[in-house]
Amino acid sequence: MRRKWFYVALSALALSALVLAQGRYQIGTPLSEQEVQEWNIRPSILANGVGLPPGQGTVDEGAKVYATHCASCHGAAGEGGAFTRLVSEPFPITKEVDSVDFAIGNYWQYATTLFDYTRRAMPFATPGILSNDEVYAVVAYILYQNGVIDGSEPMNAQTLPKVQMPARALLELDPNTQKRFPWIRLP
Repeated sequence: MRRKWFYVALSALALSALVLAQGRYQIGTPLSEQEVQEWNIRPSILANGVGLPPGQGTVDEGAKVYATHCASCHGAAGEGGAFTRLVSEPFPITKEVDSVDFAIGNYWQYATTLFDYTRRAMPFATPGILSNDEVYAVVAYILYQNGVIDGSEPMNAQTLPKVQMPARALLELDPNTQKRFPWIRLP
């Protein structure tokens, strides 16, 4: 019984020391409003394009951005390298397809998701450094490399949601099981 009270007292003492230390040592640096806005990229981009920012980019501009910021990880033409491949044939995904063969053109259902992910998480070492124009451009380039778009018009908030991804059919339910991926067994 004494041991229990000893641990309770020790915990209370540690908690009070922590509370006092927070004000005393001034740990950390408050963020400026500009620093907060650099990382505040809300709202998320929805499948229908709601939340897409202004800007635009072309396939040719995207090839330059890709070569500078993406090729070292994903290969010169998106074939894969240190990280996942981005370009693949738009074959249907089945249970026989190995997950390493999943790519933008055959697995992603919405082009707007590609924009959102690229803007938030890429390039891997320095996420968020690309401007909206650069993100639109690199998304156009990746979609072009996958044969999803012909590259004749710039990618922007109006054109991106209209892109029909080949993997959109993956969202349809299997008629027999009424599941999207009937071969996957969840725990």
